[in-house]
Amino acid sequence: MHFPVRATALVATWLIVSALPASAQTGGDPQAGKAKAAVCASCHGADGNGGADPTWPKLAGQVPEYLVEQLQAFKSGARKDPLMSGMAAPLSEKDMHDLAAYYAMQPVQPGAASNKELALAGQRIYRGGIVETGVPACMSCHGPSGHGIPPRFPRVNSQKAAYAEKQLLAYKAGRRQDNDGIMTQIAARMSDEQIRAVSEYLAGLH
Repeated sequence: MHFPVRATALVATWLIVSALPASAQTGGDPQAGKAKAAVCASCHGADGNGGADPTWPKLAGQVPEYLVEQLQAFKSGARKDPLMSGMAAPLSEKDMHDLAAYYAMQPVQPGAASNKELALAGQRIYRGGIVETGVPACMSCHGPSGHGIPPRFPRVNSQKAAYAEKQLLAYKAGRRQDNDGIMTQIAARMSDEQIRAVSEYLAGLH
């Protein structure tokens, strides 16, 4: 399969950086992070694979730099969520790096799509984009198998469909912003049904 030059460079970066231990990538201490993660377990699961609410994300196996960035955003108010803002407020930079290192090392429990037809539609978008509206293939930033490309692009495979859909809709509506505006622009060019399809596909991607 032929990748554009930019996508090829991103994949190469992913291969190099993902080979490093999570602690080397963030400077965090996974054992310290494990102790600190006890308070997170009720929403994200003891091993980071998610709690009872499908709109709460899996954190297991996530790109550690991304987790640190999001915790910083919750603490500063750049990303708004009443629950997470309160949880992030007392965290130090070291706490954030420790938590990120811990979750990055946890194995992800494979998810599953619940709607085959919708997932197939999402697969076409994830791998080929939407030519008519200028939406690029999702895998150019998140990788062919959805493992993400550190340090910028997060892991999305086996993520809960309800959470992925909620976040994409938030980007589309401007309720959530990313640093360079890429996701805001992409989501704005997608219909709600296309967002739902991609989210369903991600749930079963692994």
